[in-house]
Amino acid sequence: MQQQINNYPRYKKVPFWRRLRLAFDADRWQEIWMTITSNKSRSFLTAFGVFWGILMLVLMVGAGKALETGIMSQMEGFATNSVFFMAERTTEPYKGFRKGRVWNMTNSDLPIIRQRVEELQYISPVLFGGGSGDENVVRGEKSGSYLVKGCYPEYDLIEKSKMLYGRYVNDIDIAEKRKVCIIGERVYEVLFHGEDPVGKAIRVNGIYFQVIGVARSTSGASIGGDTSETVVLPFTTMQQAFNQGNIIHFLAATAKPGVAVKIVQDKITVILKQQHQISPDDKSAVFSMNIEEQFKMFNYLGIGIAALIWIVGLGTLLAGAIGVSNIMLVTVRERTKEIGIRRALGATPNNIIGQILSESIVLTVLAGIGGIMLGVGLLSAVGVALSQGDQFFKDPQISFSMAVGSLVILIIIGILAGLFPAQRAMMIKPVEAIAEE
Repeated sequence: MQQQINNYPRYKKVPFWRRLRLAFDADRWQEIWMTITSNKSRSFLTAFGVFWGILMLVLMVGAGKALETGIMSQMEGFATNSVFFMAERTTEPYKGFRKGRVWNMTNSDLPIIRQRVEELQYISPVLFGGGSGDENVVRGEKSGSYLVKGCYPEYDLIEKSKMLYGRYVNDIDIAEKRKVCIIGERVYEVLFHGEDPVGKAIRVNGIYFQVIGVARSTSGASIGGDTSETVVLPFTTMQQAFNQGNIIHFLAATAKPGVAVKIVQDKITVILKQQHQISPDDKSAVFSMNIEEQFKMFNYLGIGIAALIWIVGLGTLLAGAIGVSNIMLVTVRERTKEIGIRRALGATPNNIIGQILSESIVLTVLAGIGGIMLGVGLLSAVGVALSQGDQFFKDPQISFSMAVGSLVILIIIGILAGLFPAQRAMMIKPVEAIAEE
């Protein structure tokens, strides 16, 4: 017994700088490693709980981030401060009109809205036509069925397009009712096969128009049809060429920066009801879609998903920490005599606590780093697999701050897992521990 005691180094009270150096002593870390690896199966099974918990947390956070990125990419280029209006049948009788009346927005509504809605930034009426499966867009022997849409130049500021060739509709096109058009990317591929289409003529619903541009949507969201399969005409030209009179099928508007879209939405709704003799209490006659509210809903959904992910992930990590704590209690019990000898040789409570906590932290952090590395690798592989084309689930990854935060969480879990076993070790009496067989 005396020979065994002599093999242990003497514990002395030393200055802080020396204790700091001892904390990074290679012999101490070798001893910690030997303790962990002395029972490989038990250490592996203990660490697996933490490994699995951090792996699931990384994968879930990465998946949540990919979902958020996918949703945001769909909205990219689309004015999130916009609102859209459409006429529906009335549901209330008013001023001699029966309910169920069909009405339409008209050109005369636009100057009144611009004058009375000070919060308005952009506004564009829209007309729809074509796309009924009758090969309505033709160039020579090539043809296809595509949506035809009449717009103002402001519409490109609401639903932004990237011009691959040429330009978008401008104010002169509107004023002179020019017979020009912008075709979508898919229309271009079918009719032109790589040629420069600017200046070429195509037939749209039986009338010839000159192509002035090719548009590609910059977002996955599109109101009233896919931009790539749409032919855009000046609004005034479409009204005149296709005998649409002065009606408006659809109205798009945006609020000024810093103004809630709901204000613009309510004011335009009131104006439309007044202009077309609709009851103020009729909730259905003027259909409106507030994109800002939809966008906020997506944001709240993302926050809820992120919170759920962290709750589930931290719960899994807590279960792993409990497993580590249980194993450390068993380890302390098995090392009762060793701890007693250390105490008899002058080891302070801080020495014993530091030893147990170090073992717990090392076991936890090693398992956690393994889980983080595997999780990042799996997310990268999935990201490469989904990199082609527009995806609703896009670029799964975790941020550097999240990785650092995970390591901090692992250290905290390691401390908590080893704290109770360390307190248990401090309660061991040296005399009783040395005498124990």
